[in-house]
Amino acid sequence: MIARIGAWALLGSPAAAAVLAATGPDWLVVDAQHGRFDDRAVCDTLAVVADLPSRPQTFVRVADGAAWLIGRALDAGADGVIVPMVQDADAAAAAARACRYPPLGARSWGQLAGTTGRVAVPAAQVNDTVQCAVMVETATAIGHVEEIAATPGIDMVFVGPFDLALSLGVDVNDLLFDERDGNPLDRIVAACRRHGISAGAFAGSPERARLLIARGFDTVSVAVDSAVLSEAATASLTAARAGS
Repeated sequence: MIARIGAWALLGSPAAAAVLAATGPDWLVVDAQHGRFDDRAVCDTLAVVADLPSRPQTFVRVADGAAWLIGRALDAGADGVIVPMVQDADAAAAAARACRYPPLGARSWGQLAGTTGRVAVPAAQVNDTVQCAVMVETATAIGHVEEIAATPGIDMVFVGPFDLALSLGVDVNDLLFDERDGNPLDRIVAACRRHGISAGAFAGSPERARLLIARGFDTVSVAVDSAVLSEAATASLTAARAGS
């Protein structure tokens, strides 16, 4: 299995997100939950990324599962959304409905393509291509992961290992390194495979990415804009001072 390796934008800067997108990730997440992206920044980022010669598939992690937030991100041009804190199949089904136009869902028509000189994507094409990812990141959600993964219209179960570890009362590294039967991460992957959908996870570092990929996750985020900026600047300054 070849995993899809992604980048994660937190800073709220369309320019920084575009630079990140141009480095060649398989997919990009614009984080409007824990990042600095407000509605304006999400819209501007998606417009800038859309103009790249070769752009990655782009998701928005919305602040919560409200239908209007999901629709707004998709109207702005996201290829898909990541919906946090989905606890059961009912919440998963609501997210899937919010992503798609009737008759498959309940999304309202109103794409923002015309505001940037683009042509709106036909509803039927959107319904065929939009990606709905839901986050399983609590002990409660783990108990319902089979039904969540089986929900029609769900394309990916995405795990936040830090929140999941907090919910389970363990350290995130203990969760990642635990090889015992019944590890929640393995349960997520197994449920996704049974139902033919993607198993995604936030890694945030190459080391954690390798552990998650080894467990079977096929869609993993690695490069976070704030971290890579800090790490690259620190390395450059240290190298320059060493040579001065």
